[in-house]
Amino acid sequence: MLTWNGDAANEADWPAADVVVGNPPFLGGSKKRGELGAAYANALDATFAPAVPGSADLVCYWFHKALRQMEAGNLTAAGLVSTNSIRGGNNRKVLEAITERSRIFNAWSDEPWVNNGAAVRVSIVGFGSAVTCSPTLNGVAVPQIYADLTAPQEAGDSLNLGKAQSLAANAAASYQGASKKAKFEIDAELARHWLLQPNPNGRPNSDVLKPWANGFELSRGPQHQWIIDFGIQMPESDAALYEQPFAYAQQHVKPERLKNNRDSYRKYWWRFAEARPGLRQALEKLPRFIATVAHSKHRFFVWLPVTTSPDQALITITRADDTTFGILHSRFHELWSLRKGTSLGVGNDPRYTPTTCFETFPFPPGLSPADTAHQRTEAVEGGALIPADLPKNYEPKVPPALDGIAPTAIINVRSHARSIAQAAQRLNTLREAWLNPPEWTVKVPEVVPLGLTASPYPDRTLPRPGFEKQLAERTLTKLYNLRPAWLAQAHAVLDAAVAAAYGWADYTPGMPDDEVLKRLLALNLAQADRG
Repeated sequence: MLTWNGDAANEADWPAADVVVGNPPFLGGSKKRGELGAAYANALDATFAPAVPGSADLVCYWFHKALRQMEAGNLTAAGLVSTNSIRGGNNRKVLEAITERSRIFNAWSDEPWVNNGAAVRVSIVGFGSAVTCSPTLNGVAVPQIYADLTAPQEAGDSLNLGKAQSLAANAAASYQGASKKAKFEIDAELARHWLLQPNPNGRPNSDVLKPWANGFELSRGPQHQWIIDFGIQMPESDAALYEQPFAYAQQHVKPERLKNNRDSYRKYWWRFAEARPGLRQALEKLPRFIATVAHSKHRFFVWLPVTTSPDQALITITRADDTTFGILHSRFHELWSLRKGTSLGVGNDPRYTPTTCFETFPFPPGLSPADTAHQRTEAVEGGALIPADLPKNYEPKVPPALDGIAPTAIINVRSHARSIAQAAQRLNTLREAWLNPPEWTVKVPEVVPLGLTASPYPDRTLPRPGFEKQLAERTLTKLYNLRPAWLAQAHAVLDAAVAAAYGWADYTPGMPDDEVLKRLLALNLAQADRG
């Protein structure tokens, strides 16, 4: 990609050719700097950004370069193998440029591949406007191929989710959990011991100790880990006054962090590398928040108490109402997130991100994150929580793309919020009863930290004697693998409530996925136009 003249880097010249066929190297954006060195990574950015974002996989430069060669008249077509993550995020920008300025005429979107003995997933893409054959995707003739390597049944952009825009109404509501860059996590029993110890500053260790939740916690059940968290601004001198947590960090965290290449990570070694101040501020007034595993076979959401520290493997949504929980857990958001996200690993697990999956999703009228930004809730019949102060009636604007399938003229936002919240609450209650049957479990109060009169942490759920093995086998992953009839029914009730909030009187469970996505895309574009 580059040639060097001393310390100066220049874009490498490619010779003219009829066709380029190749398997360029894959190297994720987060690994490029470490593998190639800072000088080379900086030179790539200086030469190719913003056409190829700095966070894009190394393979993307070959796609960009091939397109440039075609536009210069030095290349007719190219066929390149890529990581399958080229279909989404910043990687997809090179494919978007190709579909806008050329065409993809042949592609396999997601294929198994063995690279140096390691099983990976790849996309294979043939492109070039000079090739006039009918396009094929995964061996099937299609009218056109989109940048995310999907195709519609009919030509046009009504299903081109690559056109979806980030929505201002969804800003500042979803965050990735904290990135530690060292081992701050500790065993739960050690944390409980520390909670009973005094400190020279007279403060309890609960100031800096929290239950920790990572991806395994949500998908495989309790991991019984806590974490040391000195916040976002605490100076080292103050952190040292929490005697035992700080001593542990000195021994286990500091040596690892002092090896890090980033200056700030070494200088503030006792704090998380990326402590997510925006997330912390958004959680300040909440009793609980919503979380999902970033990379997961199933797209499920759970409630976590606000005393929990979420790991970077989790994506959080800073709302406490059951209505938002229900919308996110609907078929509509799941379909959207699967198409807008990417996938990872041999298992090809879908990846959920705040920017691509959440911030682009068109919520039902009157129930967007902007409408619930105050974060206040109110209880309705049965105890479900809806956003407070919702308007009773709302008249939605119908996107032109939905002409002929217009929603009802007036939407009773509060009534729909209540129906969604009650369905979501029931779904969560049934799931919790399956995960932790009262016949197999017992609630135990969490330890009261020294100096406090009550525990700030929720009660623990423990197995009754003799039920340890059975309880360990009950996980959300297993539940959604099984998908028993009661779970499918609870989701169907929730989906119907969310569809009604969109005003889709014609919705049935048999509505094709493409029709759902077409409607959601039209709503996204309409909401983006309105700002």
